Amino acid sequence: MGKLIVLAAAACLIGPAAFAHAFLDRASPAVGSEVTGSPPALSLTYTEPVEPLFSTVHVTDAGGGRVDQGKPTPLDDSRVLSVKLKPLPPGVYAVEWHVTSVDTHKTEGHFTFTVKP
Repeated sequence: MGKLIVLAAAACLIGPAAFAHAFLDRASPAVGSEVTGSPPALSLTYTEPVEPLFSTVHVTDAGGGRVDQGKPTPLDDSRVLSVKLKPLPPGVYAVEWHVTSVDTHKTEGHFTFTVKP
């Protein structure tokens, strides 16, 4: 029983921030969404600030061609990464992201969105 109390006390001292990761909170265009017309940019909002120098966002068309332009720009105290997009014709686009949070934890993910005519 004594060890359990010590472990519980230690967990309280460490706090949740020590275990924080930057998970995707929302995206624009949204995950799995259908949008009318070509969006000028893709914005990804994370639950924690990220290190832009160690984070990537790639957007590709159905043929695997890159449609993002340049490196992502950090916004909102580095909780948002925004990347400009080339003009997108109708089709399905894949987003792949890899981020490193400010506490050095790495997370990644992928999703698609569709541009309608």
